[in-house]
Amino acid sequence: MAAFREHVTVSGLLGVGYGVTAHIAYGFSPIESTLAGFLTAFGGMLPDLDSQTSRPVKELFGILGAVGPLLVLGEVLQTLHLPPTREAAALTFIALYLGIRFGGSWLIGHVAVHRGMFHSIPATIIAGQIAFLAHCDSSIGTQWLIAIGIMVGFLSHLILDEVYSVEWTGVRLRLKKSAGSAMKFVGDNPTANIVTYGLLVTLGYGVAGNIIANQQSPRSVETEPVELHQTAEFPDDLDGTVIR
Repeated sequence: MAAFREHVTVSGLLGVGYGVTAHIAYGFSPIESTLAGFLTAFGGMLPDLDSQTSRPVKELFGILGAVGPLLVLGEVLQTLHLPPTREAAALTFIALYLGIRFGGSWLIGHVAVHRGMFHSIPATIIAGQIAFLAHCDSSIGTQWLIAIGIMVGFLSHLILDEVYSVEWTGVRLRLKKSAGSAMKFVGDNPTANIVTYGLLVTLGYGVAGNIIANQQSPRSVETEPVELHQTAEFPDDLDGTVIR
């Protein structure tokens, strides 16, 4: 199994490449490309949320606690009918940070099993779905950019774990016990499998609804400017004619 440092390094390099490509090749703005690159790097750390060691969990939930409230702060203020003041925003941000940083880490530590369904292909898709829906107020292109970036980083973690599960002994290959535990579709716990696929289907329904809503939204129609004030031209044979 790859160490936390290797995952951070690989996903960080992928994030740089992803962000640069998004800006140069696909014309996304520098802000969108930078955010996509950062989230790609962050996605490479997400599977270790179920880690039994304290360092990855603390670092991951520290980042989640800081980034998560920024993404949903506006929606939370509207949902709770709070005034759009600086004080209300600060109080809501602090509450969200504490809930994610400490409440989330406590919950994951009690219900998650390392190398469980957090390390799986469905979890990769779920991470992308959550990122897609979290940016529902952005353009559809930006939503896909962010979602794919998260999934690329997440998938890099799983691939790296599988690579490190192969041990070279001279010219012979030996698979460790962890081989196949990352790139999987189902785990050993039936309840975790049901919850994972239930979440996958539910979020998939939300993503599909968002895509359909974007396609059906009215588009602006471009019109050519019309010159309203033009000089009227009269025939030359109207001499002596009275116009009433």
